[in-house]
This record gives sequence, structure tokens and C-alpha cells, in this order.
Amino acid sequence: MIARTAPGPARRSKRVLPGFGLTMGMVLTYLGVIVLLPVVALVLKGADIGPARFWAIVTAPRTLAALRLTLLAAGIATVVNTLYGLLMAWVLVRYDFPGKRFLNAMVDIPFALPTAVAGLSLSALFAASGWYGAILEPIGIQVVYTIWGVAAAMSFTSIPFVIRTVQPVLEDLDPQFEQAAVTLGAHPFTIFRRVILPAIAPALLVGVTLSFARSLGEFGAVVFIAGNLPMKTEIASLLAVIRLEEYDYNGAAVIALTLLAIALVLLGASNLLQARALRYKGKQA
Repeated sequence: MIARTAPGPARRSKRVLPGFGLTMGMVLTYLGVIVLLPVVALVLKGADIGPARFWAIVTAPRTLAALRLTLLAAGIATVVNTLYGLLMAWVLVRYDFPGKRFLNAMVDIPFALPTAVAGLSLSALFAASGWYGAILEPIGIQVVYTIWGVAAAMSFTSIPFVIRTVQPVLEDLDPQFEQAAVTLGAHPFTIFRRVILPAIAPALLVGVTLSFARSLGEFGAVVFIAGNLPMKTEIASLLAVIRLEEYDYNGAAVIALTLLAIALVLLGASNLLQARALRYKGKQA
């Protein structure tokens, strides 16, 4: 006869919020009202234009120039953010030094600072009489009213996305793998490339994608430093605002919908690559 053990104490529910149905309903309602409805309205507005008119607006020379500048400047900013953000996350995680908490808090300033204030500050710094401009312009490097100024403004507003996505993954990374690589005679760069980088790659990919998507839609920090010259330093989001001021709602909707489509494609590709990386990592474990 097999003796039955007494059942253990019932597992107590640790729910703080109400039941699943109510909380999920509140979440979906908020998501629908704040996020989905504006997106659906934008899509419907763009659909009413018709394919021919839509394509004519997208392929207009001024629109193409604005999109080209936006994508190129966002790409430059993303490359800078990838390198600098990874380095900053590494320093904050792996080293202890005076002022570390202050530096860690400074990372979030672009989130708290109004983008218009950031644009004014960057314009003052990189102007010919500014602290940076007084050094750069005499050697032939102009930042204000160029693509470099646009990229600098985009980089400033989107750099926290890379740092804050990579930082917690580095903190949770088990040092035993690095120690094992050291005992096997691996060089520091080999350890980073073969051990650390594969572990942080999914988080880094998310941060880079979010940084690029944020740069695509940047407006306030860019308009003050770009100069907003049509066909030269006019970004896509500014062109959409100009179309609204001209009461060309169709043109504004097409430009906004194009930026939205690019951002959604990037986010979808990032999620797909991240899922594949996590599955590969699980198979390797």
C-alpha cells in the first residue's frame, strides 16, 4: 500500500490588481484609444487618396529629398549610438568610479529634456560663435544647417534606447563564461566577440532598432539645427507639418504613413531577428 502524503498548503494568489479579464480589458482599451485608433485613422486617410495619388506624393522630388535626408541622418545617428551606447553601457556595468550614479542618471536626460530645448542648445553649441563651432568651423567642418547637425540632434534624442536595453543584459551576464574563456587562453577581443556579443546581441538589436525608429520621427531637436532648407536639410516630419500648414492633408498623411510603414517594418524585422537569436541561443545552451 502506497502511503499518500498530505497535500501541501494551497498556493496563495499574489495578485495585486483585479482579475485577468478586467486588467486585460483596461490595457486593450487604453492601447486602442491612444495607439491603435490614431494609427488606423492615419491608414484610412492614406487609403482614401488612391494608389496613383499616393505614389505621386511619395515620389515627388521634395518628398524624396526629405525622406532620403531623414533615412541617411537616422542611419548615421544609429551607427554612432550603437558604438557609443554599447561603450557607455559597458562602462556603467563593468567599472566602479566616482560619479558613476551621476553619469547613470545623465543617460536619461534626453528622455526628460524637451526636444526643442535640446535643438536650441545644440544650435548654440555648433554655431560659428558656439563652443564647438568655434573649433570646428575654422578647420572647415560645419555642423549647423547640414546633415551632420541633423544626425547630431537625432543621436542626442535616441542614444538612451541603446544604453538602457543593453545595460541590464550586461548586468545579468554570468562572468563564469568569460572566466572559462580566459582559462582557455582567449584574448579579450575574442572573449567579447565570441562570448559577450552573442549574449547581448538580441538586446542590442532591439536598442538599435528603437534608436533608428525614434530618429525617423524626430522633429523638435532637428528643426532648430537643420535650417530647414527644401531639398537640402528638410526632414520628412517637418515636411509633413508644412503640408498641414498648407492645408494639404493628403500630402501630410502620405508622408506620415510612409514614416510609419518604415518604422513598423524595422520593428517587425527586429522582433523576428531577436526571436531567431533567442531560439538559436536556447539550442546552444
